[in-house]
Amino acid sequence: MTPARRFFGELISECVAVAIVITLGDSAAAMYALYDPSPYATAYWGVCIAWGLAVTLSIYVTGAVSGTHGNPAVTLALVLFRKFPKAKALPYVAAQIAGAFIGAALVYQMFSPTIDAFNALHDVGRDAGGAAGVFFTHPNTGITPIHAFWDEVILTGILMLGIFAITDEYNTSAPMANSSALMIGLLVACIGASAGYLEAWPLNPARDFGPRLFCWLMGWGDQALPAPQNYWWVPICGPLAGGVAGASLYSFLIKPYLPPRDASPSAR
Repeated sequence: MTPARRFFGELISECVAVAIVITLGDSAAAMYALYDPSPYATAYWGVCIAWGLAVTLSIYVTGAVSGTHGNPAVTLALVLFRKFPKAKALPYVAAQIAGAFIGAALVYQMFSPTIDAFNALHDVGRDAGGAAGVFFTHPNTGITPIHAFWDEVILTGILMLGIFAITDEYNTSAPMANSSALMIGLLVACIGASAGYLEAWPLNPARDFGPRLFCWLMGWGDQALPAPQNYWWVPICGPLAGGVAGASLYSFLIKPYLPPRDASPSAR
């Protein structure tokens, strides 16, 4: 296989991975938001597990091809700390955003009649944000964009700290390869269960921006972009900064003190 063909396969893999996550995750959000009574009304943990297992599935499907970054914050952290090729970074991010856009389109295909019925029942249009929470994130009551930014720095930092620990082959407490995908999925679920009500735990610029762009094209307009309080930048900048912070914590405060190995680590 030529390098160009292999790289093309990696981009397809990243696109498919994020499409899986958004299709399943936003579908769970639709089940939570659009139905009364909602099957998750008293079982929010179920939404978190759905998102987490969607991440796990995406890794099992595509991990052997691209490593399943599935998140621009992960790609940036790998460039800075694990020698991922810089030339691949922007194409990976574009593929991830495309996958999120496709995932949102698939959710819309399935739930658009329910979305329209929900908005009609509550006398709210798309231009007023009706059912927008199915697709992209938003701050909860009383949370300013700046506060939300720091929330996402913290939460994505925890995510990246966990990912770097789970995937470090020289971390003797890390799970083996076949278990890593499940542990990363459970980590996502845990973060959602702990703090998801703050801003719907974006953690991933592509996860928010791809569906937001789709909704902007499908009638949500200013509610999607630039969003109330000009919020659109928060789920992009917060996770990117948090990912670098979490990767830095692991690389400088944990990794140097791992049990010594005879062989030097291979480049990752």
